Amino acid sequence: MARSNFGVEVARVRPLTDRINEYLLKSVDGKPLPEYGPGAHIAVHTVSPERGLMVRHYSLIGGDASEHDARDIYRIAVQRELHQRGSAHIHASFRPGVRVEIGPPVNDFLLDRRAARVLLIAGGIGITPILSMARSLARRRRPFEVVYAGRERGVMAYHDALADVAGDAAAFHYSDTAGQPDLVSVLARQPDETQVYVCGPTPMVAATHAAARGLGWEPARVRSENFGMAQSANARAFDVRLARSGRTVRVSEDASILDALNAAGVPVLWDCRRGECGLCPLNVVSSDGAIEHRDHYLSDEEKDAGDTLCICVSRTAGGELVLDA
Repeated sequence: MARSNFGVEVARVRPLTDRINEYLLKSVDGKPLPEYGPGAHIAVHTVSPERGLMVRHYSLIGGDASEHDARDIYRIAVQRELHQRGSAHIHASFRPGVRVEIGPPVNDFLLDRRAARVLLIAGGIGITPILSMARSLARRRRPFEVVYAGRERGVMAYHDALADVAGDAAAFHYSDTAGQPDLVSVLARQPDETQVYVCGPTPMVAATHAAARGLGWEPARVRSENFGMAQSANARAFDVRLARSGRTVRVSEDASILDALNAAGVPVLWDCRRGECGLCPLNVVSSDGAIEHRDHYLSDEEKDAGDTLCICVSRTAGGELVLDA
């Protein structure tokens, strides 16, 4: 499906830690923004004078501690990364009154409301969807436990908000003094009906899945999310030429082909933005460089043939890609 982006306005900026800012994004006309559930995220589109279009994905936190946000507000938190140009640009340029283009909420990390018991695991900035889930579970008085790990309390955004929401159900782990969390022990003490949701650094997410496998759990009992593919350090800008319409669209180092086509108003199908669903592949007419397939949908044979490309995550190493669109 093609989903239209829309504008919001930065209403407030609040520092949470030395590297993390919270941003309240408000409807420009005061009307309710599209609804969403715990685990949902939005795509934030921003343009740098130096680098062009940049798109980053951020979880919708949903409220301040135990209070839900008003329907005309989206709340996100952005951690400034040393080598991530998008987060640095947001920290430098998003101020109250600035207009921002975003995509509608997408939820590939959906909280199962029927789960008998839930274990939430957050690491670092991964607290953002987990806090939203904890608020939902607490409000519905569902049995849950949440483990929040970070280097030390001062760098853990929403530390006190989580304590307020979850109460005795929250456990905090400080790696500076306690080392890495023992995820095997955390999972081993869970009842058989527990459903796990984990968000955090890639090694922590991988370790949680590995711990579950080691305990003989069904894979579906552990759910996690990745917001698309990480930008490669050597990614380069290139042109996409659309053979049927004759249009040419520039794809910057910090955007996907899908991002660039959406920004240019080109109607294309998409859903997951992670190279998994199979809605966005387009036929390749030609490429003057190697195609970099980063999806999990096409078969190895299809990737080797080079006739098709998932525009949400894949790109070309060359300067021009021609698509049958």
